[in-house]
Amino acid sequence: MRLPIPTMTNARLHILVVDDDERIRTMLQRYLTGEGFDVSLAGEGGAMRAALARRAADLVLLDLMMPGEDGLTLIRALRQHYPQVPVILLTGKVDVIDRVVGLEAGADDYIAKPFHLREVLARIRTVLRRAAPAPEGAPGPAAAPVAVGGVLSFLDWRLDEQKRELRRAGGDAVALTSSEYDLLHALASSPNRVLNRDQIMDLAKGREWAANDRAVDTQIVRLRRKIERDPKNPELIKTVRGAGYVFTASVARRQSA
Repeated sequence: MRLPIPTMTNARLHILVVDDDERIRTMLQRYLTGEGFDVSLAGEGGAMRAALARRAADLVLLDLMMPGEDGLTLIRALRQHYPQVPVILLTGKVDVIDRVVGLEAGADDYIAKPFHLREVLARIRTVLRRAAPAPEGAPGPAAAPVAVGGVLSFLDWRLDEQKRELRRAGGDAVALTSSEYDLLHALASSPNRVLNRDQIMDLAKGREWAANDRAVDTQIVRLRRKIERDPKNPELIKTVRGAGYVFTASVARRQSA
């Protein structure tokens, strides 16, 4: 499923709000409609599926705690049937473990309740920019300099710096967003070196990174789902507790033909 590229101009992107609290649904619909989005509402999982059957969403705002099917169940269903649709969790839970579980299940970000509407808008715009497909053959703005025409090879993967493309040896290209490509390139360019979040953000500059954002952790989770045999037990991108992440594969660089 190919999503339209968000332009943040006059495009009427479609946001689906899934929350069992009618007051919150109505508040978000009124505010986001005023900011130029088309907004649909759903109070539970069945209504969410019906809304998506009527019209594809560009982003889903999903409450974590709902009766019946909870947010984690619904996000897994979204990832199975709509893998490219960004999801932001709305959560009143303060336990960091619950939030991490939400990110690992496939959420792109989360917003704690009670929230400020301006924060919701800012996070929506940031997540939509990250989810935009990378322009073919074109680096992102202020992207870190790379060797023109280089190819980074690791295991059976090939990362083409000129095309900004990831491909299995002898296979099809894997669709990466701009920020996913920038992150993978940063990690593969520093193999077997533990990088903290600040270092990763510096190496992958040019996208929507911020020191107080969960951008790195979120993108790591999404990237693992695309390149790891078992994303829950990663072999390529390993977490170093209290330190950051390490790209464990041996990487060879060559010039593309």
